Amino acid sequence: MYRQVGGVATWARVVGFLNEHTTPLFRGSYSDQVGRSLFRATGGLAAVAGICAYDSDAQGLAQRYFHQALRMAKASGDHGFGGYVIALLVNQAIFLDHHRQAIAFAEAGLRTAGPHISPALRADLFVMRANAYAGMAATSDARRCIVLAEQAASDIRRENEPPETGYMQPGLVQAQLAEALNSLGELAPAREYAAEAVRTPAHARGRIHRMATLTTVDLNRGEAEQAATTAMRMVDLATGMESHRLRDRFENLRNRLLRTGNAVAIEAAVRIDQMLSIPL
Repeated sequence: MYRQVGGVATWARVVGFLNEHTTPLFRGSYSDQVGRSLFRATGGLAAVAGICAYDSDAQGLAQRYFHQALRMAKASGDHGFGGYVIALLVNQAIFLDHHRQAIAFAEAGLRTAGPHISPALRADLFVMRANAYAGMAATSDARRCIVLAEQAASDIRRENEPPETGYMQPGLVQAQLAEALNSLGELAPAREYAAEAVRTPAHARGRIHRMATLTTVDLNRGEAEQAATTAMRMVDLATGMESHRLRDRFENLRNRLLRTGNAVAIEAAVRIDQMLSIPL
């Protein structure tokens, strides 16, 4: 549901399920194995609640849910799941431009998961470190993490991954690498990665974010009409979605498209305005 319609619509359902169905279970008494499984399952729901809050731009609340999920991961004894929750904190820190904190969280995630870490989670943590370093203009560190992310991504086998890393769909690493390279000003390879990510099948929400990255890179390359064409495809895909994060990206692209002065880009900006006029 989150992938199809966004966090605004999904948040209330997840929290309602936690309050009505999950919380009462903690009043019971269980064996150690069942208790750990309960913490693991509830931690997964708390993490999804945090993701929905993050997408709804309730950042403080999202962080509280993530920390609750982290405590439940510790109680469950599932180190790989703990690393996944820390990855959510890394992603939020990057969004908030807290680059040093993101790097520290990513290192903690790698330590927490330890030998239990899956290739998908390793790839995600390294590519987010690359983005954090790129945001700090630490070029050599960013490039080192890009190589490590690509190596980990080549080892991903979907059948061996835990449920939570299902978000690491094919093409996601390429999209994130494009963002890192774009921040470093390396626009030619950034464009190649972004185009590859868009060509790779993904769920609707993922496709929009990938197209936003491609549009941004094309704008930075001075390709206004190409950027506008992708932006209009994004508008068509976003119909019915409720997400503050997507709105943020659309607003940024609208402003940049308008500044180009290009007729096709201005038409795309008008289409975005029409979509944004519908309140969440």
